Formats: sequence, structure tokens, C-alpha cells
Amino acid sequence: MTRETVLTIILNFRTPAMTLRAAAAALEDMTGLPGEVLIIDNGSGDGSYEQLLEGARTRGWLADGRLRIEAAPHNCGFGAGMNIGFGATLATGAAPDFYYLLNSDAFPQKGCIRALRDFLRDRPDAGLAGSFVQGEDGVAHCTLFRFPTIASEFEGAARTGVISRVLSHAIVPLPIPDHAQRVDWTAGASLMIRREVIESVGGFDETFFLYFEETELCHRAAQAGWHTFYVPDSSVIHVGSASTGMKTWPRTPEFWFESRLHYFTSVHGRAYAAGATLARLAGGAVYGVRRAVSAKPRAENAHFYGDLLRHHVKRLLGRRRAQPSPGAPQPPDSGPGSLSEESK
Repeated sequence: MTRETVLTIILNFRTPAMTLRAAAAALEDMTGLPGEVLIIDNGSGDGSYEQLLEGARTRGWLADGRLRIEAAPHNCGFGAGMNIGFGATLATGAAPDFYYLLNSDAFPQKGCIRALRDFLRDRPDAGLAGSFVQGEDGVAHCTLFRFPTIASEFEGAARTGVISRVLSHAIVPLPIPDHAQRVDWTAGASLMIRREVIESVGGFDETFFLYFEETELCHRAAQAGWHTFYVPDSSVIHVGSASTGMKTWPRTPEFWFESRLHYFTSVHGRAYAAGATLARLAGGAVYGVRRAVSAKPRAENAHFYGDLLRHHVKRLLGRRRAQPSPGAPQPPDSGPGSLSEESK
């Protein structure tokens, strides 16, 4: 049987106008493709759900069954919201062949969704595929990566040429190619996943509230033999940080540190996670010296390294994990766990 159907999932958190814009772009790009668009309001609690319904009704989207809107009772994070979509079926009651995750601030360009669908359909070893992403200003965003490691934590924090050359094999962001390329993981702003991947490894780990969730899912898929690819023939325009406000954070929120620590602990164990934190602190110290002698700009939010150390020590002491409030920032994607802020 031909593998064709696509369920596009858009997660909304307090950005109904932009979500409707993303839905319009998705519906247009899905013309001629079998499938549907599902918008999930992730517990916005600000009237977003009603605005989405009214907007979709006014545009006539609810009449032909190509789009529907659901509401999550609470904002439990990006992964939990997307898992609702993974549990959904098409209007026929059949499960889709592919799930297409689209940020509420991302807009597929012509042929974007079909390119991802066809790539996965024609590559039995490919389980996940992500797009070329660029901003509204035309600047390309890096959305293809290696998995983070102790070495990458040190290299990324040190921001020093000689160190980066020695540890070039560990640098997380990869150069943007002009051809399809296998990668460790790719950002969730525009990401298609084969249904069999979700059936074999499960959906997102809902312990992550925000950030690192797609990194961990791609790692789990890789462990099960599914490959992730970057497909530049599939292109989206991405605003970035529309729901999270990440670019204007005065201080890194607790849930980011929690997600980072959970990633390293769940994938590599507690000892490795401790090593990764020490490596990040050491790299930060190297860059701190460079700042002191050459007036380099600050590279992290205020109090970042103190907060990083405090959070890790607190978790080592077994203190209760901080839970974000229901109104905490929630993007329509997950992003690269701070490793590429542009994809948020």
C-alpha cells in the first residue's frame, strides 16, 4: 500500500493570529496531498482557542474536514502537546502515515511538506526529516546538529578558535548543505516523522517542559535504528521566539536548566551529566578570561553559570524538580535546547 497521508500538527500558545497564518500556509502547501491539519491550543487560557475557532470558521476551513482544532486542558509543555497530536487520527479514523510538526510561527514554502513526505516515503531507513529554515529577513537559520556531548559543552562555552579547531568533531551546529544530509538531530520548527517511529520508540518525553525534547527523541530513534535527515529542498520561513520570548530573556529560566540536565542524565547517566556541567563551567571560565583581557561581549544571560551550578547541585541533593506554572512560556516547537536559539 502506498504511504501517503500526512497529519500536520501546529501547537498554539497565546499566538492565535500567527497560528492561523501558519495554518493557512500549511493548508495551501498541502493542496493535492492526502491529509489534514490539526491545531492544538496548549492550555493558553487567554481566549486563544475561541479566536482560533472563529478564525478558522470565518475562513471556511472547518467545512471540508481538512482542519480541526483541539484544546489541551493545561500547558504541560511542547512534548506533551505534540503527543496529543500523535494520538490523533485522521477524520476517516485511520492513523496518518506521517506526522508533520510545524511551529505556529513557521510558514511552509511551496512544496515544503511534499518534499519531506516524499523523502521519507522513498527512504525506508529515514525516520525523521527536517527543513531548511530561514528568517523573514532571508537569513538562514542553522537547524541541523550533532548530539551534545561533554566535549561540545566545553567547546561551545569556550568560544575560542584553537579549542574549536581541536574539538571540531564535537561542534554541535553543522554547516548548512545544499543537499540532503544525514544528521544526529534537526530542529522541530518544521519536522516530519514517520508513524512507525512513534509506534516503535514512543512520542516525546514529557519530562521536558521546553527545549531538548526533539534532541532526545532523535537520539531515541537513532538507538532504534531510525535515521534523521536534513532536507534543504523543503523550506520554511520562521519568525522565531514568538511564544517563548527567548531572545529577550533577562535570565535563563529554571525549566531550561532542568531540560538540559534531564537530557544528559536520561541519555548518558548522572556521572556523564555532571561531567557535561563541569565542562560547560570550564568553557565559560575560558571565555571569561578572554572577556577580561580583550573586552569580548557577554555570551550568556545574566547569572547563567551561577544558575547552572546551583541547579545541578540542587538536583544532586535530591531537591524537588521545579515545575513551570501553567502560564509559563511555551513554544510551538522545541528547539534545539538553546544550542540554536534561532530555531525557537
